[in-house]
Amino acid sequence: MEEPIAFATTLIEAIARETARSSRTGQAAVASPSSELREAIRSKDTPALFDWMIETFNFQGISDEVAASYLEAHGGVTWQQIKAEIGHALCPLLPSYWTYESCRYDKTRRTCRHRRHFRRCPVPSHPLRNGRLNQTAFSFFLFVRDVAGSDLFGWLDDQLATAADHNLAAQEAVVGPMRHIFGVSDKVLTMTLSSVLMADRKSRPDWFDVGSQMIVVDRLVHNLLVRTGILAGFDATHAYGQRCYGKNGCADILRRVSAEIDARQFDASFPDNFPRYIQHALWHYCAANGLNICNGNNIDDRKSCEQSSCIVYSICGRRALKNK
Repeated sequence: MEEPIAFATTLIEAIARETARSSRTGQAAVASPSSELREAIRSKDTPALFDWMIETFNFQGISDEVAASYLEAHGGVTWQQIKAEIGHALCPLLPSYWTYESCRYDKTRRTCRHRRHFRRCPVPSHPLRNGRLNQTAFSFFLFVRDVAGSDLFGWLDDQLATAADHNLAAQEAVVGPMRHIFGVSDKVLTMTLSSVLMADRKSRPDWFDVGSQMIVVDRLVHNLLVRTGILAGFDATHAYGQRCYGKNGCADILRRVSAEIDARQFDASFPDNFPRYIQHALWHYCAANGLNICNGNNIDDRKSCEQSSCIVYSICGRRALKNK
């Protein structure tokens, strides 16, 4: 009987190879930073990095197309805008990062926790898609100003320097404190920080090493690991959620598989061990705006997959996602 790691490696490597062959765009999305991000990193420009990150935070909980369309039509919010406004705010929540909690701004109802200050409050003044995003912007600004001393680069350097001498501890050193920023999911935070840390490999190889090891497990990736039988093979069947990041969970299995795959076969510029790309390749294989293969649009969750054109069909476990 084939060992679980060998089966998982064969299947995932085949998918990653197909993704690389079919879509250079898919590779660029994870491995090549935008020019704006690269310039912000190289110039150590905290306001510009803030602007890039807060725009990225807008892409959670909704399709990329809808989020991008809304930003184009209405605009976002910038570091300089919040900096100019927040010093004049009367709300007792806004003096510091540690006082800004339970704001409860609701864009639809035009209300918040301290309604007597609402009309002069800067939080509702930005036309973001919903009130939670407004709260996220101010919470993140206060984090950068008060916790990071308005220097995200110095803060990231310090956090990585104080981490224990292994990659997972370094990841937690930067992700952990930011979990308390209002309204940012672990998934979006990890994805965003991974891009930031990988943006300037030449000048910041230590950052790149940490960012390239970060893994974002969304429902598509989790479901692929279920459908293919990979989770069952590792005796790791579980529901989508926090368990995906635990011992012998989705992320742990993907790291072990990635260590068996030389990612330089997909792109000569890649590091040999590139978990972030392996995870992204699986996502791109599944996503409707990617290769659109392994997902609920094409597979009845109650039945085994019948897509014989799938490149791993002959070796896939083809397990039903849901019990009948």
